[in-house]
Amino acid sequence: MPPADLINLPDEALAERAADGDRHAFALLVDRHATRLLALATKLLRNSVDAEDVVQETLLGALRAITQFQRRSSVKTWLNRILIRQVALWWRKARPMDRLPTEVESRSSASASSGQKLDVQAALERLSEEHRQILVLREWNGMSYDEMAELLDVPRGTIESRLHRARQELRRRLGSYHVR
Repeated sequence: MPPADLINLPDEALAERAADGDRHAFALLVDRHATRLLALATKLLRNSVDAEDVVQETLLGALRAITQFQRRSSVKTWLNRILIRQVALWWRKARPMDRLPTEVESRSSASASSGQKLDVQAALERLSEEHRQILVLREWNGMSYDEMAELLDVPRGTIESRLHRARQELRRRLGSYHVR
């Protein structure tokens, strides 16, 4: 159990203490955010086992980088960004074809073939990290614009414009397919 003097500290003060080596402060940050991070990871990955692994990697990454936390954003936002990077890494490593979107259809066929899925995968890999991330959050995980704005700590209008540009770029790269 963390010392009583830590319990009422705001997250940013805990992060500062953790950066100075206070393991109880970091443990309290984990206690405060782990459940929310797990819920988010589960929503993004749609698999609780993979989500637990990603959250563990997120928290390890946060521990390694705690001295670099500069208070330009909240601890919640900082942890969310680490989680998003870990989810992106997981997607790159996993790359299972059955996790590709069904929204991409051939102009001549209503069902996406494995060749089409490979084409989509290749096109996604050539997108910028920002565009790939926003497409995964919206199209694969069904997040609302408001949810994405909160997660990425940017205005809703930024989400809308990024998504528009990401879809345009994906359409350009998949010229022979119809992309909704």
